[in-house]
Amino acid sequence: MLTLYTKPGACSLADHIALRWIGTPFDVRVVDATLMKAPPFLALNPAGAVPVLVDGDWVLTQNAAILNYLADRFPEAGLGGDGTPEGRAEVNRWLGLLNADLHPAFHPLFGSTKYLDDPDAIDRTRKQAMQKIRGLYERLDAQFEGRDFLAGARSIADPYLFVTLQWAKRLKLDLGGLDRLQAFDARMLADPGVRAALAAEGIL
Repeated sequence: MLTLYTKPGACSLADHIALRWIGTPFDVRVVDATLMKAPPFLALNPAGAVPVLVDGDWVLTQNAAILNYLADRFPEAGLGGDGTPEGRAEVNRWLGLLNADLHPAFHPLFGSTKYLDDPDAIDRTRKQAMQKIRGLYERLDAQFEGRDFLAGARSIADPYLFVTLQWAKRLKLDLGGLDRLQAFDARMLADPGVRAALAAEGIL
């Protein structure tokens, strides 16, 4: 059986939602910062971070890798595209933007500027991060023209985007005018699989 280690509200929630959508039996282990630094967890992931997916004796880390693995491991769920190379690449196009551009843009807002001594530099860095996030969300909002999901059909990219929107709302970032993106967020919040994952992580 698959085992997913997740931290409430972290990017690992995307993997959790994907597993709920797939419908395969799995075990979920909800961890916190203390458990993630304990020797048993560090034996699974020396980085002390989630997500971690255990499949038998094999351990996989890194959110994008896990999402892609789940899409390939369970192709019948249809989360990896329409079965064509183009469809698979389209899903990975948006997954790549989320993983390489949008997610890292949040780092200054999550405290990565703590090493800076200059309050003005910290403020400028945070403002730049907010501007970058807003620009990426505008691009994503445009992608939803005529679509309910990023790649057209439901895919592994959608839970990742949903997770970042929860971060944005918690940080009170400006999402004004992004009507398609807000409609997507509402659809996801009404989805039974999403709600089951949120409830299991204690954040519903």
